[in-house]
Amino acid sequence: MKICVVALGKIGLPLAVQFAAKGHTVLGADVCERTVRLVNEGLVPFPGEADLDVKLKQAVSAGLLSAGTDTAAAVAEADVVVVVVPLFVDGAGVPDFGWLESATRDIARGLRPGTLVSYETTLPVGTTRNRWAPLLAQGSGLVAGRDFQLVFSPERVLTGRVFADLRKYPKLVGGIDAGSTERGVAFYEAVLDFDERPDLARGNGVWDLGSAEAAELAKLAETTYRDVNIGLANQFARYADTIGVDVDLVIDACNTQPYSHLHRPGIAVGGHCIPVYPRLYLWNDPAATVVRAAREANAEMPAYAVDLLAAAVGDLTGLGVLVLGAAYRGGVRETAFSGVFPTVAELARRGARPYVSDPMYSADELTGLGLPPYAGQQLGAAIVQADHAEYRTLTAEDLPGVRVIVDGRRTTDPQRLPGIRRIVIGG
Repeated sequence: MKICVVALGKIGLPLAVQFAAKGHTVLGADVCERTVRLVNEGLVPFPGEADLDVKLKQAVSAGLLSAGTDTAAAVAEADVVVVVVPLFVDGAGVPDFGWLESATRDIARGLRPGTLVSYETTLPVGTTRNRWAPLLAQGSGLVAGRDFQLVFSPERVLTGRVFADLRKYPKLVGGIDAGSTERGVAFYEAVLDFDERPDLARGNGVWDLGSAEAAELAKLAETTYRDVNIGLANQFARYADTIGVDVDLVIDACNTQPYSHLHRPGIAVGGHCIPVYPRLYLWNDPAATVVRAAREANAEMPAYAVDLLAAAVGDLTGLGVLVLGAAYRGGVRETAFSGVFPTVAELARRGARPYVSDPMYSADELTGLGLPPYAGQQLGAAIVQADHAEYRTLTAEDLPGVRVIVDGRRTTDPQRLPGIRRIVIGG
């Protein structure tokens, strides 16, 4: 097959490489000229994805992967088009379809009869059928389901381990009609390999969910579940703080029973997925009070961490506070919806002098993100925002002047911090 992958980002590029590794010819399309140039040179345009550097070089050297900025031209050569263009939401949770609509119009200009189009970007329920099918038809003059096939097949991977996750988790597929679904299932069976999963009732592989709407809901449901579960854990943690109980011990005890799967509390829920997809679900289902309450509970946690600090040290006015970690999670160089932003904002609102450090970011990069970098300023306290591995070995000498540390991820070792009062959420 000839496969066009639209958007060569942290998910799209590994997908393109995976397809090429199965012997298919892959045409990558991206609006960023730098990304296109680096891909064509066999160089990864972003760090941190396991095995991508080697696999990309192999694919490019074999002549199986090339990239360009002309999406319509790439689509015109393809048997299958896989779309991984990002979808954003605004502060009110309203989805912004701008980038995806632009990409879809470009796809429509190059669309030929017999092509399969698969959207992997997480979408509100009904988007594939009610938004993309008409837009593709309008721009191509073709009829969805008759002249071309259209499916939704959500990406279910984490950046940093995309290739492993592609093998580990079933690939969910649902089309706008039976023919589209059948074609989508056959495509993914031809481009993916799967690990043995005896724990799965249906066995690992490509799962036919019957409709695009079912596949769209599955992705929103699995990510919203995590947000709701974390929100519940955060509520338990805040209550545990009022009664002097360690919530981690409680959660460990609960999870020994097979019907309890409590997640862990923490200072923030960040990233492209978990804080965003519940809002997409709420856009479909605004009456979902449980989802809304969990999202609000999780959004309050950075301010709660600052509350814990203020309860320990008193007035924060003029206090130098080092926020450890700009990334939304440990080991990932990404700040999308990171808890660092509301934490810094809340500290500043209360009169503190917040500073930020992160082993994955330079001072100039932090400044570019609107974060005040730490450069030896006088400190009195610290807050751990990201669970970087480097923070497991933090010592008192690494935190000059710090008297109190709020560890929002339970990452630090209290034995290494003599003389510093360590506070954890739910502890």
